[in-house]
This record gives sequence, structure tokens and C-alpha cells, in this order.
Amino acid sequence: MRLSFHGAVGGVTGSCYLLECAGRRVLLECGLVQGGREAEQLNRAPFPVPAESLDAVVLSHAHIDHSGRLPLLVQQGFSGRIYAQRATTDLCDIMLRDAAYLQEKDAETENRKRARKGLPPLPPLYDTRDAEKTLQHFESLDYGEIVAVAPGIRLRLRDAGHILGSAIVELWVSEDDATRKVVFSGDLGLRDAPILRDPELVHEADAVLLESTYGDRRHRSREESLQEMGEIFARAHADGGNILIPAFAVGRTQELLYLFMRHFDAWGLKHWRVCLDSPMAIRATEVYASHVGLHDADAVALWRGQGDGLAGRLEFIRTPQQSRALNKVRSGLVIVAASGMCEGGRIRHHLKNQLWRPRCHVVIVGYQARGTTGRQLVDGNAYVSLWGEAIRVKAQVHTIGGFSAHADQEGLVDWYRGFHHRPPVWLVHGEDDARAALAQRLQQVTGARVRVPQLGDVLELGELPGRG
Repeated sequence: MRLSFHGAVGGVTGSCYLLECAGRRVLLECGLVQGGREAEQLNRAPFPVPAESLDAVVLSHAHIDHSGRLPLLVQQGFSGRIYAQRATTDLCDIMLRDAAYLQEKDAETENRKRARKGLPPLPPLYDTRDAEKTLQHFESLDYGEIVAVAPGIRLRLRDAGHILGSAIVELWVSEDDATRKVVFSGDLGLRDAPILRDPELVHEADAVLLESTYGDRRHRSREESLQEMGEIFARAHADGGNILIPAFAVGRTQELLYLFMRHFDAWGLKHWRVCLDSPMAIRATEVYASHVGLHDADAVALWRGQGDGLAGRLEFIRTPQQSRALNKVRSGLVIVAASGMCEGGRIRHHLKNQLWRPRCHVVIVGYQARGTTGRQLVDGNAYVSLWGEAIRVKAQVHTIGGFSAHADQEGLVDWYRGFHHRPPVWLVHGEDDARAALAQRLQQVTGARVRVPQLGDVLELGELPGRG
């Protein structure tokens, strides 16, 4: 029985962990690496074992940094089942098709450059046919359901409160007469966050894999963040400019729409055209609406009210022509568009047309990984590069941390406190400084035995004392 680490250790994208037991292999997560020039090479790198040798994949949620290499896995011969919560399956139907389309478009752009240099073309990482084949492998589960994903390996998913369908993964691994329980936090949400229920607590484990995205900081209070957002709306209205909000199509966008409904009057949204400029986010919003049973009580009550004020101001921007038309409007627009880290999607076109305008306000409401355009904006770069052109940043850039979909340091520690007997914990899905800070905090507060794994490290489960 062993678990090895092959992605999202020392970073927050490309999640990938391999569980091996009694000759069986199960991959936990199969995420795309995002940000930086080296991402393409990393995504094309071999999987830790041949794809055809895997018995199953377990997926914690639909975000591309956790699911985005699945079509490549299928392309290379994977024939097993992909186990995920029911809403995650529905979201992956959207996200994997979109990811494949982007891979094809990126390959077209790159190959035009290669042709001008006399170089042979490169195929996309995968295409839409690979994505469609991948969707046939999904096995949808409800929270709390226990299933055998391979001989000797059982699975249960618990609500992680991060995005719709996000899951804490419980795995019971048995070999000979020994059984060990591994719990992977997935991406944990905040307590009392809009729309979703709070992350569930798990009490027993022999080993815990804990995300550490915000392991080195505490978020601003939600109340302060809501007040700041209202102040930005007021200032932008007085300036006579537009507001650009890069947002993840799944999770953050739906939370923003919820907040726009709830604070329609307080934020003066009657003065604005609110444009959701992302076909994927529009489809994801429809999936959220179809899984109301996973929402918390406040969200259910608000959806039933239909958010009448916002309904009169909200526009779904579906076509490229509609999106381009927004570039002619110099004031009164709130544009919510993907991608959340400004690495792709329509937000980049809006940034190119608006960043150099002093009256424009850019509101960053999500995590920005190193090497991304969004991170450059957060870091205060004077210029950012978009399609090879240096764009002067004259817009007013605001970073609001309280809208994160990830638990902060104290939230992660509090979740870990739910375990009896303080099982050993391995920190994943975080940059090294965040993992180091969280490790220190966990040791101080709980006395936990904390490890900070590196790529290729192996955890021998059979050597752990069994309690879970």
C-alpha cells in the first residue's frame, strides 16, 4: 500500500496522486498545470504510470487544475471508471469540452507561428473527441455513498463546500490483513460562504492529505470584503468607467451573481449593465440551478425570490460579436468574464481594451497563481503582455481576498481539528511558503505530525499505525 505525489506539491495546479494496493492502481485527481511557459511541457510529460495500467480515477471536483488532463489520460489508453460527485460530472461535461476547444485553438495559433518559422506542426494536447470519450467513463456518486473502485479500495465522498459537487475524498485501502484510511481534503471551502453548505468534518483517518492554497494567510472578513466591493462600485460610478471582474466560470461566477442579487440596492447596481461574458459560466450557472438540493438554506430562499432587481440588469453574453460590442462602451458596464487568472477566455480581450484606461476598475476576487497575468496585476506590474503586446496598466486594480472559495489558514486548521487522534498530515496544493507556514501552525496548535512532500515522494501506508 503506497501513495505517491505527482502534482500540486509546491504549486496549486496539476493535482495528481497515485494510490497503489495489491497490484491495483487508482489515480487521485488528474489536473492540468496552469501558468508560466513551462506549463505546456509539464502537461505533455508522461503520467506516473502507463494510462492503461490504471484501474480507476477519483476526482474531487470539476476545476481544470484537478480534472484537465483526464482527456489526455483516455487518449493514452485509460479504460477504467472516473468516480465523481453527481454535480461534478455535470460540470465536467461543460469544462472538459471547453478545455479541449481551447487546446485546439491554442494549437492552431502556435502552429501558425511554427509554419512561419518552417517548423512542423504540433498536435493539441487533446481534442474534443478525446473529451467526449472521457465523459463516457464517469461514474456519478452521491455524497455519503460507499463504493468499491477497485479490489481492496473503497471510496466515499463528503461535501467540501468549495464549488458545486466538490468533495472530500475518503479511501479505505486494504491489503492482506491490513486496512488504512486516507482522507484527501480536496479544495476546502469557507464556512458560511454563499450558496454552498459548510465543509463536512471527518473524524477518523490514518493519513490526511490537506490542501494549503492559503496556508500562510487569513482572509479579510466577509463583511469587510462586502463593504469594499460596495465602495468600488460607488467609486467606479463616480469615475464614469467600467468594472472588469476576472472570475472562474465555475464557483466564483455563481457566487458573484448571488452577491449581486443580495446587495443589489446597497451596491447601486441599478446604475450598471451587468454582463456575464462567458458561455461556459452561463452553462455552469444553469447546472448550479439544477442542483438546488446541494445549496444552503439562504441560497435556496434567494433563488426562489429570483433576484428581481438583478434580473432586469443582467445580460448573458453568448456570442463573440456580442462580446466585441462591449468594447465600444466606455462606462456603466460590469463585465464578469473567464478565465479567473486571466490566462485565457474573453477577459483577456477586455483587459486589452480597458487596462490602459484610468477610469477602468479591475477587481480580482480569486487566487492568482505565479506566472499568470492575474498575478502580475495583483503584484502591481506596470505592464502586462497580451498576445505579445505590452499593455500599460493604468486601470485601478483592487484585490478582495474575502471572496475566496478556499479556506484560509485558520479554516484549514479548524477542519483538521475535527480528526480524532491527530493523524499525520501531508500538505499538498500549495506553494512552498504557504505549506511551510501551515505546517508550523498545525504543529503549534494541534501537535500534528506534518510532512511537506515533493514531487515523486512516496508514502508507505502499510508503515502507518492503523486507526481509521
